[in-house]
Amino acid sequence: MARAPTSRIPLHTALLPPAGVAAWLAFGQAGLEPLALLLAAILLGNVLAAVHHAEVVARRVGEPYGTIILALAVTVMEVGMIVALMLTGDPNPSLMRDSVHAAVMLVVHGLAGLCIVVAAIRHRQAEFRVEGANAFLAVLIPLATLVLVVPNFVVSVPGPFYSPLQLGFVSLACLALYGAFIFIQTGWHRDFFLPAGGDSAPIAPPSGRIALASLGLMTLALLSVVTLAKALSPAVLEGVRAAGAPVALVGVIVAAIVLMPESGAALRAAAANRMQSAINLALGSAVACIGLTVPTVAAVSWWLDQPLELGIAPGGTVLMLLGFLVAIITYGTGRTNLLSGIVHLVLLAAYVFYIFAP
Repeated sequence: MARAPTSRIPLHTALLPPAGVAAWLAFGQAGLEPLALLLAAILLGNVLAAVHHAEVVARRVGEPYGTIILALAVTVMEVGMIVALMLTGDPNPSLMRDSVHAAVMLVVHGLAGLCIVVAAIRHRQAEFRVEGANAFLAVLIPLATLVLVVPNFVVSVPGPFYSPLQLGFVSLACLALYGAFIFIQTGWHRDFFLPAGGDSAPIAPPSGRIALASLGLMTLALLSVVTLAKALSPAVLEGVRAAGAPVALVGVIVAAIVLMPESGAALRAAAANRMQSAINLALGSAVACIGLTVPTVAAVSWWLDQPLELGIAPGGTVLMLLGFLVAIITYGTGRTNLLSGIVHLVLLAAYVFYIFAP
């Protein structure tokens, strides 16, 4: 039996997008530090509002277009934040590398680990489809390797950089892999990503009026996120420097903000014993992060004539590949338990620790 469709728009998701644009117009370019916390709160609210409205539109249009809309909404937010920081102060060629690396580690270990622990505490063991989890890993592992590891070993350009030709090829490869994954997920093998018993309570689509209003509010919310990110960029960079933290922490902040809405949805799904939905949300966000963000930011960097430092350090490479090996073991049985969740959380802790103590 279908659950009731969305019949109204929550008030806060309707008020936050115009409030974000108004705040940016009024204060965003003034550089007033006392307002930084207020602008940050409005930005985070608009991240949540944008994803909410994207989900409403996605339910209206159905698959595969709904998945594409959700991915594009998250990508616009991440790209907007990265480009805003790229345009602020001194060039930061490693920003995209740090944010993509952080997104992979936060998803594979942080979000997935928390989902496994929550499901284990509530239900002891959680079941999911091995085929779906393996499909995510089959795309995520080569994407992460091509973007974050291979640049350290090519010889056309010294250092952890790609030549323009190589970066163009990798960008096309990311798009091709993401497109092929979307085709499989929404077409030929859609059942790989559904619960074993099917969707017992599908969500009925919202009305056309609600969907159209959400489309407009989603666009406004994304505009608010991008503009407020640009306004807050100097404060973020200055705060990281003032705290004596590594610059790589900026990438972690960007990734955490972008992943925040999907994290809440994934944890709720895990608590309700819907581990397949939690995996779809968690690993799907990492696949979209690399598959769509890297080509977009690469195009912007070419237009701005700014290099992109992509290769991660040897220690980070070992830790990331170890994480993928553990993920293969975790998702290879179709069941998760508390131990596997704790292992993933320990690996996340190691990643964060080595940012501050490389």
